[in-house]
Amino acid sequence: MTTIVTLLTPDYADWETALIMAGARSHYGIETLFASPEGEEVVSAGGLFVVPNLAIEDIDVDEVDAILVNGGSIWRQPDAPDLSDLLHQAHAAGKTVGGICDGTLALARAGLLDHVGHTANGPDSLSITDYAGAAHYRDQPHAVLADRIVTAAGTAPVSFMAAVLESLGLRNAELDAYIRLFGAEHSPAVSAA
Repeated sequence: MTTIVTLLTPDYADWETALIMAGARSHYGIETLFASPEGEEVVSAGGLFVVPNLAIEDIDVDEVDAILVNGGSIWRQPDAPDLSDLLHQAHAAGKTVGGICDGTLALARAGLLDHVGHTANGPDSLSITDYAGAAHYRDQPHAVLADRIVTAAGTAPVSFMAAVLESLGLRNAELDAYIRLFGAEHSPAVSAA
């Protein structure tokens, strides 16, 4: 069974991975797990209380197909969890590694964005790390998938979902229809009543 584990931290941005988790689990039958530092319970920015399935430290990359770093305020702090070893192991094993919003900072700190196309919250958003991939940055509103690494701004949960599923070999006409459905509200023809 395909398994995705999403890394959550205190004050994580609960909207950023909601679509990928719901679509993966309910529509595609993918096992969705949640991990936090030391397996501690976490509360999201919106007050959603989560009891994780496991500790980040206990993730076995051989047992998962994707590791996603959810955004949150912790990633801008100097004492943010160091995920470098885990993310390198996962990428080296051919797994999907993803980061959305400030979760991209964990990928940048690990050096995973130094040589592949990627995006984030803005061209300067990764500068608080030792990031050396500015030449590969794509300033665009939707997710980027390159070499099984998925990155997105916090405003792109729909394309993040699509890119993660595509990286797992699940891109098809049905997924494209799902993307259009969720993206329809952003059509220029939409107006507020």
